[in-house]
Amino acid sequence: MISTIFILLILFQIKHFVCDYPLQGRYMLGKFKEEGWELPLAAHAGVHFLGTFLIGLFFGFWLALGVALLDAAIHFVVDKVKVEASRSTNHSEPQFWWYLGLDQMAHHLTHYLIIALLVFL
Repeated sequence: MISTIFILLILFQIKHFVCDYPLQGRYMLGKFKEEGWELPLAAHAGVHFLGTFLIGLFFGFWLALGVALLDAAIHFVVDKVKVEASRSTNHSEPQFWWYLGLDQMAHHLTHYLIIALLVFL
């Protein structure tokens, strides 16, 4: 079980990087707009859904679907909260980095929850 958890930690770290950075294209950055942000943010959360679903498939289709939906929903909310909270800051202010750090921590904690669900269900 320890080796499964360790492998999942690595897979989710890789998934998070790939989905949050290289696969987050110009369109998805529209999540920062004050209007019309819903579909770009949904597309970004959808990429996370797909990554989590693919990892989760090793544990069965329905469990994979459930944890992928959970990940996408939480990712959508966390990113929206980060966008709104950091809107009045810029990269040169410490508060911007606090918001970014809180965002990343929330995503990693979500992954830990998903790993627990995959391993213990």
